[in-house]
Amino acid sequence: MATLPNSLPHLAASGLGLPSGTLVDTTDEGVWHEPLLWHADETARPGAWRALRASARPLGLLPVLVDGGRRGQWPERWDLAPARMSYPGDHDAEEVLRDFWEDNAGDELGAADAKWPGLAPVPEGGAPDDPDVLAAEIADMFTESPEGPRFRMGLVPARRSADIPAAIGWQGPLNHENDVARLCAVLRSWEDRFDIRVLIIGFDTLVVSVGRPPTTLEEARALAEEHFAFCPDTIEQNPPYGLGLYAERNLLSQSTWGFWWD
Repeated sequence: MATLPNSLPHLAASGLGLPSGTLVDTTDEGVWHEPLLWHADETARPGAWRALRASARPLGLLPVLVDGGRRGQWPERWDLAPARMSYPGDHDAEEVLRDFWEDNAGDELGAADAKWPGLAPVPEGGAPDDPDVLAAEIADMFTESPEGPRFRMGLVPARRSADIPAAIGWQGPLNHENDVARLCAVLRSWEDRFDIRVLIIGFDTLVVSVGRPPTTLEEARALAEEHFAFCPDTIEQNPPYGLGLYAERNLLSQSTWGFWWD
């Protein structure tokens, strides 16, 4: 996939004042020709996401919280596959969602309701804070939570937040989609419509902050259909189950969205 010049090999001379960390170049096919990401070797501290967003972005690096899970499974063990990834900009978000919807919606909604409903509209409610300010605040909430030790600060060479999964060759949605750049095309569309930021990435989990969430049930329901196409497991295998309740409880005026692929 097309990438920015990679600043990760030169972090020691970057002046970012980073803690000790690990440059990850381990993939499912051996050592990659350059680092895919850096992550700290210590637990992320409040304020770290905000600081790195400001200082690392001029170097072509974007921050993300890396979730090691309860077992401490860090990216060196994620079977990253950068060689399999295309470029997010080569895909159309609606085409991607339509393909997934047609493959999966019949089982969930019945064949009669399986026609793709189209993209959800931009919410009519105005966006509150700058989406990066909101993302920084939510990052602090996670790092200050009882599960804070699960998170380490990471840096990824990426053009925009939505591209982070493809930039590292992430295979979290492997049973749903082998080329995560197609899902990143959807994340780009959500960046544009909902002011999302890719905030946390784990072995098979993804959390985004949402600067412009739906503010009506109608908006939330339309978005729930996109979420179902994007990640059916989030709705089929987790309560509250069903698109209506998911829209009401997980999307309406919510500032984070979480996804998990089985």
